[in-house]
Amino acid sequence: MRWAALVVAAVLVAVAGCSAGETGTPVGASQRPPGEGGASGDRDDDPRPGGAKPSATSTAVPPLDVAAENSKPGTEDWKTGLRTGPARSIEAYADRIAVRPGETFRLFVSTTAPGYTVTAYRMGWYGGDKGREVWRSAHVPGRKQAAPVVDPGVNTVHADWDPSLTVPTTDWPEGSYLLLLTSDVGFSTYVPVTVRGGQTRGRMVLLNAVTTWQAYNEWGGYNLYNGPQDYSDRARIVSFDRPYDSTGAAGFLNMELPLIALAERMGLPVSYATDVDLDADPKLFAGATAVITLGHDEYWSTAMREHATEFRDSGTNLAFLGANAVNRHIRFGRTALGDRRLVICYKSAAEDPMAADDATETTQDWRLPPHPRPENVLTGTYYQCFPGNAPFVVWDADAWMFAGTGARRGSAYKGLVGVEYDRVVRDPAPPQPIQVLSHSPVTCGGKADYANASYYTVPSGAGVFSTGTMRWVCALGTACGQYLDEAGRRFAIQVTENVLRAFATGPAGKAHPARANLGEVSEP
Repeated sequence: MRWAALVVAAVLVAVAGCSAGETGTPVGASQRPPGEGGASGDRDDDPRPGGAKPSATSTAVPPLDVAAENSKPGTEDWKTGLRTGPARSIEAYADRIAVRPGETFRLFVSTTAPGYTVTAYRMGWYGGDKGREVWRSAHVPGRKQAAPVVDPGVNTVHADWDPSLTVPTTDWPEGSYLLLLTSDVGFSTYVPVTVRGGQTRGRMVLLNAVTTWQAYNEWGGYNLYNGPQDYSDRARIVSFDRPYDSTGAAGFLNMELPLIALAERMGLPVSYATDVDLDADPKLFAGATAVITLGHDEYWSTAMREHATEFRDSGTNLAFLGANAVNRHIRFGRTALGDRRLVICYKSAAEDPMAADDATETTQDWRLPPHPRPENVLTGTYYQCFPGNAPFVVWDADAWMFAGTGARRGSAYKGLVGVEYDRVVRDPAPPQPIQVLSHSPVTCGGKADYANASYYTVPSGAGVFSTGTMRWVCALGTACGQYLDEAGRRFAIQVTENVLRAFATGPAGKAHPARANLGEVSEP
């Protein structure tokens, strides 16, 4: 949905508000095979996400000790060092979306400066600094690389650049990372990378929503919403083989980092993955106590959905800490850099060539015919509207996740609903029993409506929590701007802490079965 400009502004506000490891290895000639790397929509059977190839130095690593990791010295250099410059001053992307500790990845960098350095920061709590430097490169010679290439017909943008630097991850603990690239003239940008563990049993998995980041990425002039003219000439397929726009990490900073910092401050057993891993590697999630999707996780493949449903039905809790989740149906394709480097979403059955071969894989909204599979059968809530802004109004004040908030029925928390929101609807029917937690009057597009948070449980004992608002995760930090006040922030933090603690211990429905109350809730 159309929130990108708001996110960019919020990120710039938020960003304004260890020891070095091995030096990186500059890379010479391009390793992109000629004649490959176009916007083919063909699915590859290679199960390795983002072209993952295990490094010779990759070995089994112990699970992340969150408390010990966050006791290490942090730094705010990751944000104070950011200085965005003129267009094309420095920009970069990685050939791996996620790696395991000890594996390497390459950076593809273009800059107008003579050179640059790269510093890797693991993002967490770290006493409030929210970042720890784990690695710094030697000085790397810079050069300006080729202009972006746009594939006609589908308007896929890719940067066919030579690789610039190989980055080692020796001794990097799993987590979400920002690489800060700083040019010789002081301009900088981020490249996000996830370092994932080998297994997640007994841990909550925090999921980086990289498919949604890419859907909104307008680098090179196209994303899944816009082209140079308007919606009509948007991209139908977007590629990870290009930098992100804005700071390079807008979606992560505003929609994900506040929750990561909170979970690590609490010392909870967390693990990290991306939604590409959710598609490619379901075994990674075996035995996880919960899978937590963060502030905006809109673009889901069939396998992502099927795997999340299987996890739920085997006792893994799910949390959707945003709105508009699981709204768009996607497929993945490959480029010369690996599998699942393309996100395919025509948003139209009439346009998608797959519709003639397998209509169930047509890339449009999940809820649309000819094979409607509405998102609320998984999330519990149903996407409604953009833009909406309203207080979050408590409905079921006795719900366990409201413990310690002091909330009563009708307690209202300024600005916590927005800028997109969901609702619990009767048709299509959500899973039962479902407990409506909030009932917030909101007007959107001139229509009176309600936004709802919800919680349902299933026979496996798993609990599924949905906030029903895209502003939830930013409320845990400082990036919601004028919309939120301190009372709303404290409320969101307390509720989130309650949910995370319960979900970390196993199937939440065993201790906290949902109380069906949809019949008590009024219609607009």
